[in-house]
Amino acid sequence: MSAPTAFPRTALYWLAAGAFAVGTEGFMIAGMLPGIASDLGTTIAAAGQLVTVFAFAYAVSSPVLTALTGGIHRRTLLILAMSVFTLANLVAASATGYAGLMAARVLLAFAAGIYVPGANALAGVIVAPERRGKAIAIINGGLTVAIALGVPLGTLVATHFGWRTTFVGVAGLSVIATTGLVFGLDKRIGAHLPVATLGERLAVARQPAILLSLLVTTLWATGAYTVYTYLALFVGTVTPLHGAQVGWVLFTWGVAAGIGVALGGPTIDRVGPRRVIIPTLSLGALAFLALSLTAYLVPLAWAILPVVVAVVVWGVAHWSFYPAQQVRLIGLAGTRAAPIATALNASFMYLGFSLGAAAGSLTLTLGHGVVGHLGWVAALFELAALALMLAITRPQAHVAAQATQPHPPLEAIGLD
Repeated sequence: MSAPTAFPRTALYWLAAGAFAVGTEGFMIAGMLPGIASDLGTTIAAAGQLVTVFAFAYAVSSPVLTALTGGIHRRTLLILAMSVFTLANLVAASATGYAGLMAARVLLAFAAGIYVPGANALAGVIVAPERRGKAIAIINGGLTVAIALGVPLGTLVATHFGWRTTFVGVAGLSVIATTGLVFGLDKRIGAHLPVATLGERLAVARQPAILLSLLVTTLWATGAYTVYTYLALFVGTVTPLHGAQVGWVLFTWGVAAGIGVALGGPTIDRVGPRRVIIPTLSLGALAFLALSLTAYLVPLAWAILPVVVAVVVWGVAHWSFYPAQQVRLIGLAGTRAAPIATALNASFMYLGFSLGAAAGSLTLTLGHGVVGHLGWVAALFELAALALMLAITRPQAHVAAQATQPHPPLEAIGLD
């Protein structure tokens, strides 16, 4: 199917609306853990496993389900995925116990793991080749907006109306997105979109350079979610902020994340991915060390400023890393395998989110609930990612590779 000459901005915005709903649900739960734990009669560390299970289910199921559903019309599959996502949010909102909410989060992960790569893939075929980068950026912009606005707003809603209301709200967003997909996407698009098989994905993942780079992604994500999962608890313990005030710290982190995404792209074009990855991993580790030092050394009344500064540095560094890592993996994989490498990068990121939530829970359990330990553990993971990246890259080799290997065209990035 040939791409249309006009830029289908409306269709892309509807695809991005679904990504916004997915991102809001996926990230917002971190700010609601104290309320969920209290309501369900469990500990915050145990409630954190809701994050672990969601991220792990996403990481494992996304490549498998995407490959298994490759024969389904992409438009139809996206509508079905968003419909299931809507129902799963309503199940979560009505859950009467921990097990029911956990099951709902697994179902949410399955639907999200199909929708996000599918939306990116479809965005790449409904525009002309020279505009596919912009189209995919619009879809990913839905996730960025969710981090910057959806997550803190969800936290504020949960504070005033209860955590169940946020799931109902995301279900509403999902209904809007589903309606937009039904009426805003031409029924003919995505009928013959190629999808990589499991064998092709495994072949790419087995390449040593790519596998080690994916491990860097996992370590980076593990460190971030060691703290992010319990950020509301950390802020409420280390600073005098409570309730809705904590939501503003999450909002600050989201704005910083948006700045990181915006700065990352142009900087990568100027200096290359490695020169973005190394500093961002370093800054992330320093930010986590600063959080723990604040918890131990700064009095409660004075802790707001250093915590907010550390959160801003972390947010900017964290989301500047990801696009740089995507570009680096595209260069390693080459034109044909670039879509597979970027999809694998997302799965390895969610695997890191899962491990980070588990690491944070274990840290709190073994540390008798002392939140100051979280930053130390997170920093260790970031430093491990930094050490591995330094070990597998050398400036001379990087320059040589950039000089000899052509940059993959944007049309390669749009396929899943």
